[in-house]
Amino acid sequence: MRVLVAEDEEILAELVATGLRRAGFAVDTVYSGDAAVAYLGLHDYDVVVLDRDLPRVHGDDVARGLVASGSRTRILMLTAAGSMEDRVSGLDLGADDYLGKPFEFPELVSRVRALRRRSARPVPPQLQRYGVRLDSVRRTASRDGRELDLSPKEFTVLQLLLEADGGTVSAEELLERAWDANADPFTGAVRVCMSKLRGKLGEPALIRTVQGVGYAL
Repeated sequence: MRVLVAEDEEILAELVATGLRRAGFAVDTVYSGDAAVAYLGLHDYDVVVLDRDLPRVHGDDVARGLVASGSRTRILMLTAAGSMEDRVSGLDLGADDYLGKPFEFPELVSRVRALRRRSARPVPPQLQRYGVRLDSVRRTASRDGRELDLSPKEFTVLQLLLEADGGTVSAEELLERAWDANADPFTGAVRVCMSKLRGKLGEPALIRTVQGVGYAL
């Protein structure tokens, strides 16, 4: 759900981030290796889209450090060099996948989704509970056969609740997994999103608030 884009070409970084957000991911962007190291130390990312030729701290060193730390964050390495030797070298560093520039954006999104599934505990692409069905591949959701018109953020929150399989998900975890680093934890963003999601799910109410703990479906 949460992706870090580390790319020194700022225009490309923002284009990638915008496209990933439209695909339903929470995305942060950094433009140097030292910033990537700092963000990876602060937040629990599912995937990092990592340019190999980053300034200040090389992308190879970022990958080495991430692997050495035992992090579950998956690494999709980007590089302008597309030879077999470069791909092998990148994968040997600990990258989980490798994509040469230029690339087709749908392929990037597909690879990020595949890596995200590997970073979390195994869950089926289709989730169902109390008449709610969610297809994480087609990005569709319904309740009792009625299609739900959800925003990307609402879809992500519903997916997290379904993945919890009846367990409680805290507001802090929802904020961490579904929003980016610019989200203010004191704005009530989770509460507002939850209110809208409840309205779209309709009656009888499915999402319950567990006082002082979080939310459960």
